[in-house]
Amino acid sequence: MPPFFRHPASLGHDTGHGHPERADRIRAIEAELESRAWLGWEPREAPRATEEQLLRVHPAEYVELVHDMSARSGAFDMDTPTSPGSYEAALRAAGGACALAEALLTGGERTGFSALRPPGHHAEWSRAMGFCLFANVAIAARHALDSLGAERVLVLDWDVHHGNGTNAIFHGSRELLFVSIHQFPFWPGTGPLDDVGEGEGEGYSINLPVPAGTGEAAFLSLIEHIVMPVARQYRPDLILISAGYDAHRNDPLGGLALDTATFAGMSSRMRALGMYLGAPVGALLEGGYDLGALADSVAETMAALGGGALSPEVARHPLADDAADVLGRYWDL
Repeated sequence: MPPFFRHPASLGHDTGHGHPERADRIRAIEAELESRAWLGWEPREAPRATEEQLLRVHPAEYVELVHDMSARSGAFDMDTPTSPGSYEAALRAAGGACALAEALLTGGERTGFSALRPPGHHAEWSRAMGFCLFANVAIAARHALDSLGAERVLVLDWDVHHGNGTNAIFHGSRELLFVSIHQFPFWPGTGPLDDVGEGEGEGYSINLPVPAGTGEAAFLSLIEHIVMPVARQYRPDLILISAGYDAHRNDPLGGLALDTATFAGMSSRMRALGMYLGAPVGALLEGGYDLGALADSVAETMAALGGGALSPEVARHPLADDAADVLGRYWDL
């Protein structure tokens, strides 16, 4: 029974009236899953991240800053406010990510989902931004690499916004292959196609920017003709998805044109990839601010990761050709 990590602390991170990254996101997801009997998945309580897990990615001074900012309901910037419940929520979000990695690498599970807030992919080593406090997927990946026996981790980020935090944290490393499909130019302004990493990590940051209005054909083509061939060469021990749903056509913050079915199609392909590689596949919640689109898309992601028919092949899109021109220096595409 695949695990679904959750915790009521996610509801205690109060971002204020009118903020899109709000507790109703969790309520909408869980209400939809309850109506579907949790799709046969097992809800589990997310633990707190340990100090050791946090400090592998963030400096101690930064962790203390998040604690203190939360205690006084301060704000890191206009996008990233806190409340007295924010620190506990952030600990559970990072802890749920680590527990997901443990379930997949040492608990015998083949898939799972960690649906907690605040999200994490914009948080850098010592900087909160873009609604994010701790770098949840980076913390989980580092935990997998340092404590759970993984030698290589693949992170696929399909949020509408570039995962600048994850990208920066592993920019010089081959231990993590970071792949991001994101709207560009767009906030936060990072993630051009020619950002391929640096030093030993050159070629291991794969940024796949797409213009406003891009839809399913391009996304599925990039997954099938870029992400999957590279991953088969990289051979990760663990696949993590930074699952943001703000690339949905109904999202108020994004400018892309995906449908709920697109997320099922991407998830189905990642499940097939995991089966081919013998690597488990887990997803962590990032963005997504239209409550109906968010809840439906999470449920369809979980359904596709859990089983069902594998998706048919799609035609090669010009954006995949553009990416291959740059990334072909590093990978056989």
